Amino acid sequence: MKNVKYPTSFKTYQKPEISVKNRGETTEKWVNLANQYYLESNQAVIHKKPTPVQVVKVDYPKRSAAKISEAYYKTPSTTDYNGLYQGLYIDFDVKETQSLTSFPLTNIHPHQINHLKAVHTHGGLAFLIIAFVRLDEHYILPFLALSKYVERSIKGRKSIAIAELREDGLKIEMGLNPTYDYLTPLKSYIAQQKKR
Repeated sequence: MKNVKYPTSFKTYQKPEISVKNRGETTEKWVNLANQYYLESNQAVIHKKPTPVQVVKVDYPKRSAAKISEAYYKTPSTTDYNGLYQGLYIDFDVKETQSLTSFPLTNIHPHQINHLKAVHTHGGLAFLIIAFVRLDEHYILPFLALSKYVERSIKGRKSIAIAELREDGLKIEMGLNPTYDYLTPLKSYIAQQKKR
């Protein structure tokens, strides 16, 4: 395992081990680290949204310690991340799959698709980051491309083939600063959209 040294206040970062127990969190850890780098280097302000939780029961085993023993999600969360990049509002979710061939659309909840559509309709940049963990391939899938596959799934295929993602997605390459630089392909995509 290689240590990567970051400038400024970053601590030495070790690549997380990919295992079954943290399968859904590995890519989010990379995104969180990238977001910290983007913020400190004044490139973007992007944060992970807190999940709204309703606390029902709190136990007090000691006077100085409180322990939440029962809580429920208030509402289904929309997407995991939002923020500003180059004056543009961005909103996205991170998804992973262990499949070698396709990404199942069942991994995206209908309320998330509706939320991404609303962001897109109001001029924001909505997308998914999709990671094929076993292939070590990562893509940004803009909402317009995603909506094409969602529409197709109504009467046909219920997944996005890796070949389709390679065609319609923006590949995220691993780098040095930050290691998971998803803003570079996004920058090219934004420039293309402005020309249209």
